[in-house]
Amino acid sequence: MKLNVISFTENGKLLSENIAKMLEREIEINLFTKCKACMSDGSDSPVLSVETSVGDWAKTQMQKRIAMLFIGACGIAVRAIASNLTDKLQDAPVLVMDEKGKYIIPILSGHIGGGNELANYIADKTGAVPVITTATDINKRFAVDMFAKRNGLYIVNKDGIAKVSSKALAGEKITMSIEPGHGIDEKSCLPAEVRLLPYPPAETVDVVVTSGDCKFDTAILLKPQEYIIGIGCKKGKSADEIGEVIMKKINELGISITQIMALSSISQKCDEQGILEWCRKEDVLFFTYTAEELQKVKGNFTKSDFVKDQVGVDNVCERAALKACGKGGKLIVPKYAENGITIAIAKNSQCRKWVTYEK
Repeated sequence: MKLNVISFTENGKLLSENIAKMLEREIEINLFTKCKACMSDGSDSPVLSVETSVGDWAKTQMQKRIAMLFIGACGIAVRAIASNLTDKLQDAPVLVMDEKGKYIIPILSGHIGGGNELANYIADKTGAVPVITTATDINKRFAVDMFAKRNGLYIVNKDGIAKVSSKALAGEKITMSIEPGHGIDEKSCLPAEVRLLPYPPAETVDVVVTSGDCKFDTAILLKPQEYIIGIGCKKGKSADEIGEVIMKKINELGISITQIMALSSISQKCDEQGILEWCRKEDVLFFTYTAEELQKVKGNFTKSDFVKDQVGVDNVCERAALKACGKGGKLIVPKYAENGITIAIAKNSQCRKWVTYEK
């Protein structure tokens, strides 16, 4: 995860530097400040001065879907992000911490974006008190959006989140039907308030997990995101050009964008605007890896001496797709090149190992 921290006072700047030292091994952190006086001592500080407005700074982070921590008043953060909010399934997590480091509050994207988990993690490292306000968390009830996030599931109809959460908060049983083959261990994964029903469900059910296109009488439909697209491209390719190539190949496979978990590439492409714009538009993650990391991926790849001379690894798209899959990934579409864009598609070929549901 990448976290950008912005401060507004000398104390806030010092706190941000201390937080960065505590978390530097686990999280990629960039530090910013609006405190002009803090930057006048000429010291070799890792903190960058923000010359634009706080709102413009926040807009840039939200467009890139980078988590933000404001060290200052909640009001500053709220005003900075207000005009840039899009969708609860897409907004970047936003947290606020007071300049004394006593409290940390996730104010946006606590579940899907991981704001609550990030707040708890930072609190654990710094000794701050996490102020969590989402009802399912404070009442220790089943949260269907967290269940989806932790298990790589796409929420087809976000309006169903509130329906399921309301039922959970009322103390009622949540019914769920899961298509066979997803590797779920109901004893370790689901809390007692969730009751599993056979698939396909013959009655109304609160949650359905399926990779199929069948229609069910359900409050919320969850689909596994099983595919990773490795990508390489010439500099300056637009989101439309990239999307055209991607859509061509996934249409041939008969899969939808909602089944794509992420795009993956080499670290040199981390700021490629066409890729970033397409990922934001389609709500798809974007992972990047160094040449050294990609070179260690095992498999038979379409090698290119030219590519190796340019970026230090003989193949980007195929290696990046498998790298992002982790263990069990299988290349189902080898390197395909068109219009200066190369892609490869991988699928997790093993049964999904569902994570334990933590109360």
